This record gives sequence, C-alpha cells and structure tokens, in this order.
Amino acid sequence: MRRLVLCTAFWALSFPVMKALALTQQNLLPQSGSWFFTSLSVAYRFGLAGSLLLLLLGFRQARTLRWLEAEQGIVLALFGGVGILFQMDGLAYTSASTSAFLTQGYCIFIPVWLALVHRQWPTRKTLLCIALVVAGVAVLAGINSHSLRLGRGEIETLLASLLFTGQILNLEHPRYAANRPLCFTAVMLLGIALVAVPFVLVTAPDAAACLRAYASPAACGFQLVIVLFCTLAAYLLMNIWQRRVTATEAGLIYCAEPVFASLLALFLPGIFSVWAGIHYPNETVTARLLLGGGFITAANVLLQSRWREGKGVNRES
Repeated sequence: MRRLVLCTAFWALSFPVMKALALTQQNLLPQSGSWFFTSLSVAYRFGLAGSLLLLLLGFRQARTLRWLEAEQGIVLALFGGVGILFQMDGLAYTSASTSAFLTQGYCIFIPVWLALVHRQWPTRKTLLCIALVVAGVAVLAGINSHSLRLGRGEIETLLASLLFTGQILNLEHPRYAANRPLCFTAVMLLGIALVAVPFVLVTAPDAAACLRAYASPAACGFQLVIVLFCTLAAYLLMNIWQRRVTATEAGLIYCAEPVFASLLALFLPGIFSVWAGIHYPNETVTARLLLGGGFITAANVLLQSRWREGKGVNRES
C-alpha cells in the first residue's frame, strides 16, 4: 500500500506542474486553445514515457509480448487516454487542488459499480473510509445544500474520474492476472499517446506550433518532470502494485493524491512563476483545507490499519 501512496505523490506533483506548463505555453502561443496544449502535452508525455520503457524492456522481452498483455494495454490506454485529456483540459479552467480532489470521484464510482454488477457490498471499514473521503471532498470543494455549481473544469474532471474508474477496475480483472506489468504498461503508455494524436491534428494551428509550444527551457523542464515522475514512475507503481489490493481499496488510497497536491500547491507555483516568468500564485492554507484534507488522510490511515471485522461480513474478492 505504501508504494501506491508514493504513486499518488507523483500524480499529485503533476497538477501544479501541468498547470505551470499550460500557463507557459499560453505565453508562447497566446492564440492557441487549451485543447491543443492538452493533447500535445499528453502525446509527448506518454509517447516519451512509453519509448523509455521499451528501452528498459529491451528488444528480446518486447518481442515476447502476449496478446492478452496487448489487449489490456489497449483497454487501459482508451480509459486512461481520454480521461487524461478531460482532466488536463479541465485543469485549465479550475485550480490544481480542486482538480485533484474532484478526480477522486472514483472512490464512489468503484464500490457502486461492484455493488450493482458483482453484488459485492463494501465492508463496514470500507464504507466508513468512503464516508470520510466524501466528507473531505465536500469540505474542500465548499459544497453545500443551497448551491452546487459545476463549471467546465469541474465537469471535465468528473468525466475524467469516471474513465479512471474503468482503468482501475481493469487492472484487477482476472482475465489479465498472468500479464507482465512492464509489458502491458508499455502498450498502455504508447496507446495513450496515440489517442491524443488526432486531437493534436485537429486543434493545432499549424505543424510548427507543436515545436513552438516547447520553445523555452521552462516548458521543456516541466514536460520532463511530467514524463519521468508523474508518468513513467507513477504508472509503473500503479500497474505493478495495485493488483495486491482490491479496486475499492486502491481507489481510496489514491484519494491521498489531492492532499499531496494541495501541499505542493502551497509553494511550487511561486517557484515555477519565477523560473518560467508566469503568473501562478501559491495557494494558501485554510481551515477548509486542513479539515477536508484531514478527513481524507484519516480514511487512508484507517484503510491501512489492522482493523479486522467479524466473520459475518461479506468481504470483497
């Protein structure tokens, strides 16, 4: 479980870095739209990460790719690729911390899916963790019973979370139990890059814009951090270690991501602003952040505790 928590820390880093990259590229190409920057970043991000992983695998292991590994990688690429596109475009219209927290909608989607389709009712411990997470997200998002307004950024982020639910559920599917994580991860990463390419072709103002969007050391540096840490390292940790827990537990562990994202957003934007010459102010510590983050942190601590339930409780497989 600790390795999955590390995975969420790497993903959390991507929120302020992607936001800074988008602001930097807007300065370089002010006439281009957010979907161009989003799809271009995804194509480079996952294409480079997949290519690096292929180099690590070597030709001999890559040529032994099995059909089920290719199939799983393609399915993961479809869910993850479209989800990443919605998430990154939504990030252009909302704050990094809000995006990070709304992404955690899969902690609700996963147990609901399992209850409806597989008739697997969550345990009391899991239900308590879900309740803590929902409370934390509600506090952090400022949700109340009188007004609930979702803009473009929030709606796109929730759509991304729904697609990430399919990605998480796919990883624990028994059909793919014998698959080698490194092999299907390489297919997944390259597949996500291919999913983004048509969006690049449709939204690019011209071919040269694909290079001009990275015509600064800051833009290249942000992209390199995203490739190495937020993509290659994070997805390897997810694909290797998630299969040791249930999908519901994985979804709850991943809810630590917005806590890390909020902490990083307290100081990284200011550093990025100085380096890249952009206006990206630091977020501030508020009582809402402490309370909501505390609920989500408590849920993760409880989930990883040794609390055992009675024999009569129906466990998830």
